Amino acid sequence: MNFFTSELLGFWAEWVRPTAGLPTVGWALLVAAAAAAGHLVQRYMGLPKVVGYALVGTVVGLAGFGGAVWPLRGTALFLLELGVAIVLFEAGGRLPLGWFRHNPMVLAQSVVESLLTYAAVWQLLTWLDVPEPVAGPLATIALAASPAVLMRVAIDTRASGPVTERAMALATLGTFYALVLGYAQASLVERTPLGLFDRFYPVLVVLGLSFVVGALMALALRSALRVMSPTSENTSILLLAIIGAGAAVTTHFGGAAPLAALIGGVLLKLLNPRPWAWPQQLGTASSLVTMLMFVLVSMVAAQAEWSRPVATTVLALIVVRTIAKIAGVALANPGSGASWRQAVWVGCAMSPLSSIALLIASSFVTASPLLGHLVTQVALPAILVMEVVGAVLATVAIHAAGESSRPWRPEAFPPAEETQRDTQR
Repeated sequence: MNFFTSELLGFWAEWVRPTAGLPTVGWALLVAAAAAAGHLVQRYMGLPKVVGYALVGTVVGLAGFGGAVWPLRGTALFLLELGVAIVLFEAGGRLPLGWFRHNPMVLAQSVVESLLTYAAVWQLLTWLDVPEPVAGPLATIALAASPAVLMRVAIDTRASGPVTERAMALATLGTFYALVLGYAQASLVERTPLGLFDRFYPVLVVLGLSFVVGALMALALRSALRVMSPTSENTSILLLAIIGAGAAVTTHFGGAAPLAALIGGVLLKLLNPRPWAWPQQLGTASSLVTMLMFVLVSMVAAQAEWSRPVATTVLALIVVRTIAKIAGVALANPGSGASWRQAVWVGCAMSPLSSIALLIASSFVTASPLLGHLVTQVALPAILVMEVVGAVLATVAIHAAGESSRPWRPEAFPPAEETQRDTQR
């Protein structure tokens, strides 16, 4: 038998040609499985496609797929940063700055919700005897809602309305706070600040570098839009190339790639206020990168080591964080133009955790492997759970607010009236 196998392999070796290798085949099959799972989850369960993407990543991560090993480095880390940058650039372009000027209570809601979330999670973790150097980063990670998940849920449910728009705006602002604080905290891990300036200096560095790169991205794209059609295929390629280059440059010089993309989107909207159809511009390429991002996040998060103490801490953090976000939005709701019922659904829609939280956790691992390990013991399981559960809660909130134009039922099982009408035809 061994002789036959050796002869077969020897014969086959003459025909084998060098290619990208088996890992590429594995990733291709993984993307195909994620696309199919997203479609099936939406068709047969009525849930957003991101749930299918996350479930595939979780299964593959638990099975030990070696394509993405924590902590992320190299190509895998850049793909995650690129996916986040694309989503946040779009989110920044949709941030209604004029709305904040006419309704400043929305900004107040954002600040109150973020402060309450940070304080509640920090108090919980210290009560559970989590060391303070670990509780601080985890509270910062808890600030970040996921514009990526919320955006995908809104697309899949065809949602529009005040709850959806306000949840997106507050999630984007919360992500801004989390990125600034998270990257600044990570830079202070290995040194003890001597004074107030030493504590704020990393914040200024992260903000300054990210603002410069974001401004250059916005200026480049504004110049391009002067001479190129917004619906052109070449414009889509240019957008992706500039966002990718901006992400790489920001990381190289010590800034935050997602933050630069977010600032770039905001500035581009100011420079070019005319509406432009972002999803049509980027199309399939953006969808592929976003899908890879969700799969990668769940795949990496599934590598976390579970134990009873960790599970208890994670579940307590999730419950307290969700309550704090709902309470924070509700406390600052008077004068914001929304009803109490809408405020509750906005807070509920802000529950997802995903790629932003993973990138912030990764920055702590890079800064200090020991502290980063302690942070990710809790952060990774929380991200894994809330990428799926958060997407479901956001779907519930959008449907309960009555802002989905698509009934919440599996597409494969139409109502009896439609079935009967089709039969009569």
